[in-house]
Amino acid sequence: MFVVGNLLEALATVIYYVLTLYMWIIIARAVISWVNPDPYNPIVRFLYSVTDPVLLAIRRRLPLSFGGIDFSPILVILAIIFLQRFLVASLHDLARQFVH
Repeated sequence: MFVVGNLLEALATVIYYVLTLYMWIIIARAVISWVNPDPYNPIVRFLYSVTDPVLLAIRRRLPLSFGGIDFSPILVILAIIFLQRFLVASLHDLARQFVH
């Protein structure tokens, strides 16, 4: 059963790093929104293409813009932190149960 435990441990670690990377991409998107970025810049296009599906889905369901400030990135970051604390931690605990 240690193989299943190691698999779950590896899966939890990969999910943690993917969520952390996506959180930093969301932060970068929020920071560049404070300036007038060139929409043809490849980095800006990448940030928009990766974050728009999630941010637009949240904006459609919850209009979180007050006074011209968009709060949807904050909500995404909070969701990522929740997933890291709950899902990843649960996978780590489950993996420990299979190892012992």
